[in-house]
Amino acid sequence: MFSYVSIGDRMPADHPLRAIQPLLTPILAELSTRFRLMYAPKGRPSRLPERLFRDLLLQTLYTIRSERQLMEQLDYKLLYRWFVRLNGDDAVWVSTVFTKNLGGHIDGYIADAFVHEIPNAAEQRGLLSHEHFTVDDTGLEAWASHKSFRPKDDPTPPPSDNDPKNATGNFRPETRSNATHQQVIDPDCRLARKSRGTGAAHSERTRVTMRRSS
Repeated sequence: MFSYVSIGDRMPADHPLRAIQPLLTPILAELSTRFRLMYAPKGRPSRLPERLFRDLLLQTLYTIRSERQLMEQLDYKLLYRWFVRLNGDDAVWVSTVFTKNLGGHIDGYIADAFVHEIPNAAEQRGLLSHEHFTVDDTGLEAWASHKSFRPKDDPTPPPSDNDPKNATGNFRPETRSNATHQQVIDPDCRLARKSRGTGAAHSERTRVTMRRSS
């Protein structure tokens, strides 16, 4: 099946991602020299690091909770493909490969430089509002599972025959609290609840003042 309409032509002209696209080009161009230093000139060609950071920005903007879900949605959502600059028939990454490549850029502090440049560029274009609001920390659910909420005297998860790195378990019989357990994935995460009638959830412990996009 052939189509004479590009993916970009299907995107609404006033979509917020269209305003973000021009911000990325100069930022990624400035980081291109550091990208080249991290990749060998020979061997199997790797995925463009520019696309990797576009993926990371999508995950942040749309609060996609895992790399697996990010790759799944990138496979079928035309909007995400257009933003990352993938054609309709381009294959997406395996989630584990995406995580490993991203880890290399984090170790090289390139991801940190990229994340800090985005709000600066948005501020220069007048895309940010100076209005702010305080967020209650118990309402900020952490990206951490019950499996990683381990006893303080035994933080190592139990082994599993099927997947040693992702052990299963029944947590209902256990009595858990912040005094006896800790989150091994996110040390700042704590069990918290909004009221007595609601269940406890893994939440961030710090109240944050955020700047809201206009």
